[in-house]
Amino acid sequence: MNTQRLLSYPEAIREALNQEMERDPSVIVFGLGVDDPKAILGTTKGLVERFGPHRVFDTPLSEDSMTGVAIGAALAGLRPVHVHIRMDFMLLAMNQIINMAAKMRYMFGGGDIYVPLVIRTLIGKSWGQGPQHSQSLYPLLMNIPGLKIVAPSTPYDAKGCMIQSIRDDNPVVFIEHRLLYYQKGHVPEETYTRAFGKARLLAEGSDITLVGISQMAVECLRAKRYLEEAGISAEVIDPVSLSPLDIDTIASSVSKTGRLIVVDNAWMVCGAGAEIITQLIERNINMQVHRMGFAFVTCPTTPTLEEHFYPNAKKIASRAYEMLYPDRKPWTPKTELQLEEIEFKGPF
Repeated sequence: MNTQRLLSYPEAIREALNQEMERDPSVIVFGLGVDDPKAILGTTKGLVERFGPHRVFDTPLSEDSMTGVAIGAALAGLRPVHVHIRMDFMLLAMNQIINMAAKMRYMFGGGDIYVPLVIRTLIGKSWGQGPQHSQSLYPLLMNIPGLKIVAPSTPYDAKGCMIQSIRDDNPVVFIEHRLLYYQKGHVPEETYTRAFGKARLLAEGSDITLVGISQMAVECLRAKRYLEEAGISAEVIDPVSLSPLDIDTIASSVSKTGRLIVVDNAWMVCGAGAEIITQLIERNINMQVHRMGFAFVTCPTTPTLEEHFYPNAKKIASRAYEMLYPDRKPWTPKTELQLEEIEFKGPF
């Protein structure tokens, strides 16, 4: 198995789609812009040329209707991958996703009916997405039984999770943060799956556990590097799968360190971080905890205000320092780390 070649995050997704479409003729890919030159930031590049417009095709600006088409196709025996280029647009299809896709298996045929649908959706900031184009709404979907939700942060997990999602017989929401598209990592050329419900230990540590969801896992890795300046050893975990959630891996880490910061890629009220902390409390783990996430306002558009809205590595590191040394003066890292310095490359 060749694990040494480096792929970017979008290349890993594109390879997963290519391999699964080659393996299984029932896999189709459609959504706004999947066949245009930008090809969803490169993730669908070359698919229409290889597999034809009957398996890879653009759609109208009609999220509700096209999600209905995707559900119908899944019920009819296909395995559709439906792309929502922004998660905000999924709000227009919530009835289809929540009342139809998530419930079909429970309502009809005693479990004999399946909805093998993958919903790809992009979250996060880039050039100033603003209030209606940057929302991370996965906490809403975590409340819905019947949906599986994954948010991988590494190219390795992106490929494995995409293949697992396509092969799963349930609707899966596959969450991609725009800034993760700049990540590179070791990805085997061979086909492989990444099991749902299993977190990724990104870095070991002993003083505090940092759990980062989606792109915040990268910020937590960067925060770990900053904390080394202060002599603090941070353990970093990427949940990867949000539903089902691997609470055991997080609980094991927090039982060791006694401290936890969960960094959400969304608002904190009723968020994924709140769920993680609650499940740990129910296990009677003795710990200090803190949540970080979006400021509880609509997302600003300007970069200056975005700095106050989003968590980042320096904020995470400063809060961790405060948890370990509450009696000392506040501390902020002085160095600057570049993205490539904290790319997670394996090995696997």
